[in-house]
Amino acid sequence: MPALTAFILAALAGYCVAWYAGYIEGNFPLLLLVATVITGAYWLAERFFFLPRRRAAASALEARHDARRAELAAQGISQVDADISEARERLLSQPWWLDWTAGLFPIILAVFLLRSFVFEPFRIPSGSMIPTLRIDDLILVNKFTYGIRLPVFNTRVTQGNSIQRGDVVVFHYPLQPSLDYIKRVVGLPGDEVTYLNKQITVNGQPVPQTPDGEFLDKSTVQYFRQMQETPAPGKQHNIIVDDQRPTLIPSVTQFPHRDLCQYSIEGVRCKVPPGHYFMMGDNRDNSLDSRYWGFVPDDYIVGKAFFVWMNIGDLSRIGFFN
Repeated sequence: MPALTAFILAALAGYCVAWYAGYIEGNFPLLLLVATVITGAYWLAERFFFLPRRRAAASALEARHDARRAELAAQGISQVDADISEARERLLSQPWWLDWTAGLFPIILAVFLLRSFVFEPFRIPSGSMIPTLRIDDLILVNKFTYGIRLPVFNTRVTQGNSIQRGDVVVFHYPLQPSLDYIKRVVGLPGDEVTYLNKQITVNGQPVPQTPDGEFLDKSTVQYFRQMQETPAPGKQHNIIVDDQRPTLIPSVTQFPHRDLCQYSIEGVRCKVPPGHYFMMGDNRDNSLDSRYWGFVPDDYIVGKAFFVWMNIGDLSRIGFFN
């Protein structure tokens, strides 16, 4: 068992190193599931096989010691210096290969359940969601609000709330599902979304926007026009617009249902297909989103982002957001 355990741990470590070095495309949910299954198997073996064996060996040692003491007492010898406590502790202690497997199972299981079905942490890597989210914001994503999904397979097993326009959502990037993106929902299945001359229209109705001063992007030391947008009654958030950027959308990829979009020098008009969503970043002129790579399938939805729990460079960022 020690050799087999060493091989398994080395294989897991090698996978992580290869992933980190960029030699393979890693899958953290799958890695966590495998780690949970493996450590769970060791925990069961420890609970029902190895631990009872060690306890039996310790009991046998105590029985032999008691028998020896009784034998010496019958011979009139009452002073016995033998101490078996250290030997007993050695028999009961877990070997290293169980420490690193069965011993870690409760922690790994808790992380697996929490991350898969309750909340998952993410780090914001880019400025595409400025001003709502900033680079290096550490956020929490609600994994159950849209219904519980099986980890790895991402199959929905319970019905939750419907995705609404204006929700900030984490999803698997359609062109590379191992990557997770975060954007705002602009169009629902069946919607006709247009983004012409930097104005969003959904089903023929312009999304209300009101000026809200200027926004200073400290990372670029630039001011941008800031607008307050109301995608649905009671839902408001801010966006920023770079008036120096042209309305033409360049470098559009070939994506599924590409025929449902018409591009022009003024922007784009798309009909969202069933079971898909149209996503955009709040930093409208600095966001690679559905305008460039298409629609997000419902199966790719990870959860709803709702809370910044840390930003080491700016603690005032901590809190809920819309």
